[in-house]
Amino acid sequence: MKLHAQWITGFVDGEGCFHVGINTHVDMTVGYQVLPEFTVVQHERDVQVLHAFKAYFGCGVVRKNHGDRMAYRVRGQTHLWERIVPFFVKHPLKTKKRLDFQKFKRVLRMMQAGEHLTPQGLEKIRDIAAEMNRGWSR
Repeated sequence: MKLHAQWITGFVDGEGCFHVGINTHVDMTVGYQVLPEFTVVQHERDVQVLHAFKAYFGCGVVRKNHGDRMAYRVRGQTHLWERIVPFFVKHPLKTKKRLDFQKFKRVLRMMQAGEHLTPQGLEKIRDIAAEMNRGWSR
């Protein structure tokens, strides 16, 4: 299955997610780990679409999400910066998901600058993450 850029943009507008998780992690400088992730979830009957995403971007994994759902996930910062971000900069999302992408990109920049390793930076990232994906504003 060959995917085209504009189709990918539309599909991600409807089915994709830019997420920033923050988990406790005692070995981290501030006691938390920041986990940015790009995900597309589909019913297992359409798993071939997720494998086509993986082939198109040349990174990520396709795994069982839960129940009869499968997910294409990209978590590595290098892959997010070098493959996912440039794609959506070149082929902008059309829905409000574009705002989530902008926030996601901001968090990645902050991480690149090491801000996630300070209490103040972590708090800023928490605030940004809380506003993503129909979240609330703190």
